[in-house]
Amino acid sequence: MIVLDTHVLLWWVDRDHHRLTKAATAALSADENKLVSSISIWEIANLVSLGRLRLGRDVREWLEKVSTTRGLSFVPPDNDIAIRSTQLGDEFHRDPADRLIVATAMSRDAALLTADDKIRRYPHVTTIW
Repeated sequence: MIVLDTHVLLWWVDRDHHRLTKAATAALSADENKLVSSISIWEIANLVSLGRLRLGRDVREWLEKVSTTRGLSFVPPDNDIAIRSTQLGDEFHRDPADRLIVATAMSRDAALLTADDKIRRYPHVTTIW
């Protein structure tokens, strides 16, 4: 089981594979159980609404198509994830979306696919990049 960070989801779904490392591509190919925090959908919708991201279609239509991807599941933040996200310590940065994504990976005991250096330096979550 792996958790995809928001940018990894976008690059993978959009077949922008040249932005993925060999390790990330291998993990995406090998693992049948890919999880995405629902907070990633919030991030994507927010970027679209601000004009900083274009999906080529309405966010809901894009999500409906992505939701049919075999092996991909969305995980809404539950109470455990919400609490974990506040207990990551001072060495982790304050971005609430990143905190929820990391807490999702931790709560599922899963590796997180991310290019984010700040997250990859955090010692309490396993990352792949």
